[in-house]
Amino acid sequence: MTDHAANADADAGGDAGGATPAEPERRCSAKGCGAAAAWAVRWRNPKIHGPERRKIWLACDDHRAYLSDFLGGRGFPYDVVPLADLD
Repeated sequence: MTDHAANADADAGGDAGGATPAEPERRCSAKGCGAAAAWAVRWRNPKIHGPERRKIWLACDDHRAYLSDFLGGRGFPYDVVPLADLD
């Protein structure tokens, strides 16, 4: 994981953003951001993981484009969906 997304890095199907039943609020993965997440940025590094494995970074409205650009600039396949679509 990079310094740019230090708060949440979960495999698809895992716990995205550290939320638990006792803590339903999910937070943005951008370093230093504590805003509520609204988006899920699903990605993978094709050099080390097959298509069946994806990571999930959570993003607030302010960091959605930043995290997407970070991954796109490295050539990683990714997509962005509303956080509600993960549940």
